[in-house]
Amino acid sequence: MRFMKPKDKKLKKVDWEVPERLVDLVKAYSEYINYSETEVIEYYLSFIQEDENFRSWALQKRNNKKLLKLLEMEEKEEAVVE
Repeated sequence: MRFMKPKDKKLKKVDWEVPERLVDLVKAYSEYINYSETEVIEYYLSFIQEDENFRSWALQKRNNKKLLKLLEMEEKEEAVVE
């Protein structure tokens, strides 16, 4: 038998405003796929990491260690500095 691994979730409540249309869309989609609204948002926002222009911008930004860690780019930063 394979055991389930616990979700590594360090959730932080945020106070953002989004259009009501998107809230309704996420609610409907989460119901359709049987995932929580939080899981839907988390999944789709994770694609921000794949934006090559954003990644290039992050490499040029000062004091970017935390951001590079979030983007899993620590190794690239060291290569650019050398």
